[in-house]
Amino acid sequence: MKRTGELLKAGAESQVDDSRGRFEAAKDLYDKLLHNLIVSDFSFDLAYETASRFFGASKVKYAAVDGSMDQVLTGGLAVFWGGAYAVTGEVEFGKGSRPGVTYETGFVERGRGVSSCVPIYVDLVQDVDQTILAGGQRAESAITKPMTEQAVVDNSTIANWIMTLSEFYLAYHMVASENVRILLLDRSLSSMRGNLMLDTSRKKRWKTECAICDLEVDGTAFDMNEIELARHRIINDTLGTPSPRGDYLRYAIIYLLERTKRPMALDEICQELGIKGDDRVKRAERYLSRSVEEKFLLESNGSYRINPRYVGSWDRAKKLVLATTRHLFEESSTNPMRIKKHGKEVWFTTHDLALLTLFTIHMLIEECWTRKCLLIGVTKDTTARDFRSHVIPVCVGSGMWKVEREDLEKIPTTDRMLLQAVSMLNHEKVQVPWSLIEYDVAFQTIVPDFQNRVGYVSGAVRNRIIPERLFVKTYLQLDAADRDPMLRSNVLFVDRLAYPEFDGKETVSFKHDYTAVEPVEPIFYRDKSIPNEMQNLMMVLLKAMSARSIPEVFGHNKPMFIADKIAKELRLRVKGIIEATGLWLANNPRLRRFSFYMNTFRERRAEIEYARRTA
Repeated sequence: MKRTGELLKAGAESQVDDSRGRFEAAKDLYDKLLHNLIVSDFSFDLAYETASRFFGASKVKYAAVDGSMDQVLTGGLAVFWGGAYAVTGEVEFGKGSRPGVTYETGFVERGRGVSSCVPIYVDLVQDVDQTILAGGQRAESAITKPMTEQAVVDNSTIANWIMTLSEFYLAYHMVASENVRILLLDRSLSSMRGNLMLDTSRKKRWKTECAICDLEVDGTAFDMNEIELARHRIINDTLGTPSPRGDYLRYAIIYLLERTKRPMALDEICQELGIKGDDRVKRAERYLSRSVEEKFLLESNGSYRINPRYVGSWDRAKKLVLATTRHLFEESSTNPMRIKKHGKEVWFTTHDLALLTLFTIHMLIEECWTRKCLLIGVTKDTTARDFRSHVIPVCVGSGMWKVEREDLEKIPTTDRMLLQAVSMLNHEKVQVPWSLIEYDVAFQTIVPDFQNRVGYVSGAVRNRIIPERLFVKTYLQLDAADRDPMLRSNVLFVDRLAYPEFDGKETVSFKHDYTAVEPVEPIFYRDKSIPNEMQNLMMVLLKAMSARSIPEVFGHNKPMFIADKIAKELRLRVKGIIEATGLWLANNPRLRRFSFYMNTFRERRAEIEYARRTA
């Protein structure tokens, strides 16, 4: 114990001294670089004009969505619950004044919410959650680390997937049916989509692990090709998404042929998509041949057209999503995770829920573009470091910014801690509220060129760069204490959907050598002198939605705080119902003979010990 105390004290002192040195380096970085990248001059008048032009009105409806989940093992029965709740109100923008924010009263009674509860015996959890199955299939895992029933429930992701899908399904419903024009989500939009693309990337698993694969929609099976098309389905011609580069070239070609509805030759396709250079043209030709082999396209006399089988596949994907999510969250059912497929009942799996969540995000993005809805994701705590480790080195290497490499090696390692230290230690210069310049989330995977070529960049993982011109991100700080200006609210990571009428022209071009040299053109506001109307609107809005009278909301968002409180309250109520169900199972005369065997040893021991203590 003495040695442990000495190690802890010495280690803590060392870490504090290291952090102090990094904070001092962060203070100096403000004058060298960040003073030109932090925006603190926001205009109410400009926000009013932007809102009137974007929304078509100065008074609009907003919604904040948050979710909650729980998973309990009771009487041998694993119960997974997940749900989401939306707080709504109105925002009115005015000239020369802070926007007025109102909240609908009677949150619990008149609010919007969806949830689902899945009771399933522990031995069947692996049929639904493949992550549990994958761990149990390894012989060495089964021998050296046998999982207890409680561990199976604790390590399952079923409840988390139900909650995540419920949040985006409710968000989509609020935009499509409730005329919400400002939507706030308590998560990173870009990170969520990126993780879903990774989680669902193994095509070979769709056939064996997905109930929605070959599920009938309008009398026709929703096949693997349609799943693949829906995974990449984010189309905005003005923004140029998906970009005709890298792995996304194939889908840009397919969507182009789907949109034109006529046969096109290779040179026409390349001209339409701006594909130049022999290497890029040859790769486009390879993708066309591969798409013909996989029956996405049909070829005749050197011309290509979309396979009639996949005309309207996106409409079928949306029907599939709406049908399955209604079954999961709205319809009465013995078990919402079971559906009929080819005449027999099968389980929805976590892989299904991941795909459905991804499709729902694409539907939400499409509705936000169509209905002019401002989509914002707010993340409270983050360890992201792409601004420090990617954006700054890339911009310094390209000559856009100037700072010495030695200055970057001493600063804090995460973006939030860096900006928190800069704001606190330069409190006389940095006025609150402030926001960092906005930049494309594609910078999360953009790094300086591996060969140090000027104007070139590389991909962070396997030289790949995620799609650009979809989301932009920033870091911001909303409040500071009156008595102590150094006491400031936490720095928040915020990303929002990109909008062509505001963000489409503010791009920067790099060259990326990925089997062929091709342009990468992310959205980028280089410094605070470049006008950014949407950022001004967002900052004025988020500042108006803060509430200094509530300690937990200091520098955060009141609608999201309310949604979080209600979601947690509903979780407590549901937990009581689940516990009552466990008692019912234990005392049911029909199940009394079996309850002894259904309970685990630990549960029986705990009951006996409790009875002994209270006797």
